[in-house]
Amino acid sequence: MKRAIILALPIILAACGQEPEGEPVLRTEIGSGVAEETAAAAPERAGACKDVTFENVSLTHCVADPKTHRITTDLGPDDGAPYRSLANLAAGRSANAPLVVFAMNGGMYDDDGKPIGYYVENGKRTKELNRADGPGNFHLKPNGVFYGTGGKWNIRTSSDFYSNVGDRPQFGTQSGPMLVIDGKLHPEIAEDGPSKARRNGVGIDKDGRAHFVISNAPLSFGVLARFFRDELKTPDALFLDGNVSALWDPASERLDNGPAIGPLLVVEERE
Repeated sequence: MKRAIILALPIILAACGQEPEGEPVLRTEIGSGVAEETAAAAPERAGACKDVTFENVSLTHCVADPKTHRITTDLGPDDGAPYRSLANLAAGRSANAPLVVFAMNGGMYDDDGKPIGYYVENGKRTKELNRADGPGNFHLKPNGVFYGTGGKWNIRTSSDFYSNVGDRPQFGTQSGPMLVIDGKLHPEIAEDGPSKARRNGVGIDKDGRAHFVISNAPLSFGVLARFFRDELKTPDALFLDGNVSALWDPASERLDNGPAIGPLLVVEERE
């Protein structure tokens, strides 16, 4: 699946999937203007993911805590083709593998489902940092890298990563654009641009926790970025993709299915 090309001014930010704006998986929308747990819509469930609303848009917010979780990237089975779906990931997990807390699509990819930017899985780099200019959301600079080793997780702009990160992490994925940079919104993101899609991203808070967010209805880049900055207080946040965005949350038995995806981010219980 090819990445979409931005057909207008950069601030419009076209969606990242080649597919047209499709029908998202709609979730219950409750509240107005501020984020709140939608406890009235469903019974409280154990797990790392909760439904919230922000500016009248339904979101699912999942938290990975380095004290109890580990994060890995996963493209596909060893020596095999990419999974291309969370259902295939779930089916391919061995019985003795660590318990999956949740998983989400984790970056942009080419027609074969392989990453177009920096990608490290289990300490092995299979794609170098992509610093090229080009069309589409990935190339809307600054883009960034989400990476980590052990319980230390980070998000940096790609130029910052290139200049300051020398050691190869255990996992890493490059995507773009950045949503929040040092506490400020990406300079090319409009307050509430006309491009609306089902989107997801990740941010790191001051305590080192990773916040994964996926919208359950179409929203603009501006709304998603403000949720990270204003509600989650993440100094840095990275857009992961749009239209194809998907979540596997075993605790709620949610397993999104839709267009083929590429790299995956998997949050597991620490052994």
